[in-house]
Amino acid sequence: MPGAYETVIGVEIHVELGTNTKLFCGCEIDFGGEVNTHTCPVCLGMPGILPVLNETAVEYGIKAALAMNCRINSHSSFERKNYFYPDLPKGYQISMYREPLSEYGYVDINVDGKTKRIGITRIHLEDDAAKSVHTGNIDESLNSYIDFNRAGVPLIEIVSDPDMRSAEEMKAYCETVKSILEYTEVSDCDMEKGQMRIEANISVRSKDNPEITTDRSEIKNLNSVRYAMRAVEYEVKRHTKALESGKILPMETRLFDVDKGVTRTMRGKEEAHDYRYFPEPDLVPVEPDEEWVQEIKLNLPELPYDRINRFMEEYGLPEQDAVLLVSDKELADYYEECAKASNNPKSASNWILTELLALLSDAKQTLLECKITPDHFAGMIKLMDDGTISGKIGKTVYAEMFNTGKMADVIVKEKGLLQITDENELGNIIDQVIADNPSPVEDYRGGNQRVIGFFVGQVMKATKGKANPQLVNKILREKL
Repeated sequence: MPGAYETVIGVEIHVELGTNTKLFCGCEIDFGGEVNTHTCPVCLGMPGILPVLNETAVEYGIKAALAMNCRINSHSSFERKNYFYPDLPKGYQISMYREPLSEYGYVDINVDGKTKRIGITRIHLEDDAAKSVHTGNIDESLNSYIDFNRAGVPLIEIVSDPDMRSAEEMKAYCETVKSILEYTEVSDCDMEKGQMRIEANISVRSKDNPEITTDRSEIKNLNSVRYAMRAVEYEVKRHTKALESGKILPMETRLFDVDKGVTRTMRGKEEAHDYRYFPEPDLVPVEPDEEWVQEIKLNLPELPYDRINRFMEEYGLPEQDAVLLVSDKELADYYEECAKASNNPKSASNWILTELLALLSDAKQTLLECKITPDHFAGMIKLMDDGTISGKIGKTVYAEMFNTGKMADVIVKEKGLLQITDENELGNIIDQVIADNPSPVEDYRGGNQRVIGFFVGQVMKATKGKANPQLVNKILREKL
């Protein structure tokens, strides 16, 4: 029965911290560097190694936790998480389990104009595994290789409460967390480079009787929010179908097949006892000084939710526009520069959200590659404000700036796009338009005021968009 069930989703997000060196050794972190060149006995797990904790990684972990409203624990400790896999050189991962770095946080998400609070169970530190490289599809690969450059890179794992009830809420949560991490500058969160990875836990239960539920499935290694949504949507259907038919699903870890749009079994789901956690004997507990924590807190940058409110108050933007702009830090920074350079914040928002994003998408470009600088934008706004060009011509100029990087005034001169403001010239064009359209003239004079829009359109067509719209309206009404 539709609506008889509800989805329960919890998310674990692994994020590579943007430190210069690894978590327990001095090896440089260099994405894309030559294979197996950024390694040492420590991150290769050689016998007799002694790890030394990276203080900057701890600082970044605390910064991220504070930005997500977590309590920073005065005492936390590392443990060995034991499992065998080729990409784990030590045969164990150094992580936090019983005593994490931080706990009891939350972030607020916005879905369909409604705000919902998602709890964060914990944020803790751990070291990353190496990278497995397969020749072709993992199921059909004849050879697999290991690149140990990534082994030992510092991670934070952000574990949410199971508070999400739909794929849309999960998407909003992941994007909100990503945005906060980018604003705090603890990570670039480049998902294509594996700097942020999502694992989703899904079950479905009866709304009337929550004890009637499926065992949860965990979907591993999701490297884009879009793929995570597709995977969750598929799992929700699979779990709902099982609940309706009375089928028992095993608690397991699954992988998402991007090409087929389905999940498949990877292995049975591990519990904590399967990892045989025990205290890491070579590392002392982490006991951050309260003064240090407060200093980090005081130096937190403006966070996304604060920036949204400021954009609404300072620039008069509607909430939806502010949320869209702030969701990407680079976009928000770019918008502010355009707003200040042009002294027209609302116009800057409209042009960026409607024109620029579409142009970037079509050209498959990033904002960093965009040729329209804030100065370009300010120059175009000035030409529209002083009546040199119309809004319609502005679109042509904007696209040309995007393609060539030329300033607006140069484009206007080169293409002869100056707005027609001469009343005699416009009057002659309007006379011809009126003469060519006797029937609409009768309609207008008979009381149909809406016909004026037709005449404005005809004049703009005749002038190739160069006529001043306000002046056209004035002269038309006088002549009609």
